[in-house]
Parts: sequence; C-alpha cells; structure tokens
Amino acid sequence: MARMTVDPFYCKGCGLCIEACPKKIIRLSDKFNEKGYHYAECFDQESCIACKLCYTFCPDVAITVEK
Repeated sequence: MARMTVDPFYCKGCGLCIEACPKKIIRLSDKFNEKGYHYAECFDQESCIACKLCYTFCPDVAITVEK
C-alpha cells in the first residue's frame, strides 16, 4: 500500500502538492505547525497511488512517499 506523509515542521502550506495530486487526496490541515502555517495532510491514504507528484512539487522537501 502506498503512503504519503508530510512533515509538519517543514511544510509552509504553499498548496503546490494539493494542486499536483491527481487523486485530490491532499488538503491543508486545520491545525498549525510550529511556524504558524496550516500544513498539508493526506486525508485518504487508501487512494494514494504513489505517483510522487506531490513529492516532486514540494519546494520544502516536506513530503515522503512510500510504496
């Protein structure tokens, strides 16, 4: 099973991963990280296809994708 995770510490909530995701399973969290940003989160891990587009577009290297 594919798994996409975001490290909240590094994510600044730019939303590039949200736009890049073909399955549209990433959103900004309601919570804030230590820097005061809403960070990205995957809300449907079962639908993740591990395409790594979110990882590729992330300018902060905050995303990890595992198969």
